[in-house]
Amino acid sequence: MEILIKPLITEKMTAITEKYPSRYGFVVDKKASKRQIKKAVEEMYDVSVESVRTMNYMGKRKVRYTKTGFREGRSSSFKKAIVTVAEGETIDFYSNV
Repeated sequence: MEILIKPLITEKMTAITEKYPSRYGFVVDKKASKRQIKKAVEEMYDVSVESVRTMNYMGKRKVRYTKTGFREGRSSSFKKAIVTVAEGETIDFYSNV
């Protein structure tokens, strides 16, 4: 099971990182626990993690009108983790691009 799916690089998360330089966001596996997320971040980025906060997001309902009528769907649900690393340590998402 892959714990860390991808880092969150959105306007909102970038604003949080600018205000609190030691906080980073990740999309993680829905079944991952806080301990598993902490261990995965520490191993992957070689930093010490102080805290992990998680949020579950339900997929939003999407409806669009086409020539053949209404089409309904749902965007996928996901789990988000906000990780706080130790003071003075940073995570560079762009180093392994």
